[in-house]
Amino acid sequence: MTEIVFLVEDDPDSGYTAKALTESIFTQADDIETLQEMVRDAVHCHFPNEENRACRILLK
Repeated sequence: MTEIVFLVEDDPDSGYTAKALTESIFTQADDIETLQEMVRDAVHCHFPNEENRACRILLK
C-alpha cells in the first residue's frame, strides 16, 4: 500500500472527524493540527508493521 486517504468532515458537536476510505480507521479531534496527529497515530496502530503501512496519508 502506498497511500491511505481520509475523508475529513466537520463534527456537528465540535471539531473534526477523519475516516479512512479503504480501511476501518476513524478518529476525531478539536482542530486540524491535532487531527493530523491523531490520523498518523491511528494509521500506526492499525498497521504496526512498518512494511505494511502506507507511505503517504492524504486528508481530503
